Amino acid sequence: MPSSIATINALPPQEKRAIYARFIPSALRERFSIGPDFRDQNGRSLLTIRGEPGSTDVILELRHQVDFPDPLLYAHLTDTVNGQIHVLLYVINDPTSPRFDVDRMPDGRPTRFGTELRNIEAEIAAMQFGLAPGQIRRGLRLLKPSIKAFEEFVSTLGHELFLVEPLYYHNAILFETYGFGYVEGRRFMQEIDAGFQPGGPLRAKLDGSTPFRKREFAESARGRSWAIHDGILGQPFRGVTMVKFVSCHAGVSTFNASQL
Repeated sequence: MPSSIATINALPPQEKRAIYARFIPSALRERFSIGPDFRDQNGRSLLTIRGEPGSTDVILELRHQVDFPDPLLYAHLTDTVNGQIHVLLYVINDPTSPRFDVDRMPDGRPTRFGTELRNIEAEIAAMQFGLAPGQIRRGLRLLKPSIKAFEEFVSTLGHELFLVEPLYYHNAILFETYGFGYVEGRRFMQEIDAGFQPGGPLRAKLDGSTPFRKREFAESARGRSWAIHDGILGQPFRGVTMVKFVSCHAGVSTFNASQL
């Protein structure tokens, strides 16, 4: 029985595909009428898995149409040094919603979701539409069934927990509400929260000097996240790793995430 990404990657392609497909939430397939074979009406595969034998990571992409530019689900997983499953990136997109090119510059260069380069015009448009940093499209609000499916996947591998790397501040806040705890970065998150309180140094920097630093952004996780993405911390949002025990249910956040 495989117990890691590396051991799954060593399996024959069909076995590998069947195991990784376990963490795709059924609600996502049902919403877009995707069958259990993950093929369209012409028999073309909607599911792409990049996990070569000998590799300790895997990238999975599920599309609702073969030629659609963005996947419904994008997941990048890896093994930790002690064999735990670590989610580096997990994104679910609503393909029916408008696209904002925050992931690429006007000349086509990738921004790595704004962590290396920033398409400011696209980010402003995305923010005004109600998106959070890094979002190219609206989400599908399927995080709860996605976590459940992932917990079942992890359990079949013989694990009791998995790790996630929140790319942005609002991701960490949202994960908190679903019972994730901190392996690293809890004090960092608490310092950020304190900084946005009345009289705090981060709140003082919400001076309207950029579109991402509006005074009211102190009151929402999404607003704070945009300000942090805009550099208000003076350093990148890094060094936060979270853990989810499969038996742990929704918890209490250090910040009210209802305004995400």
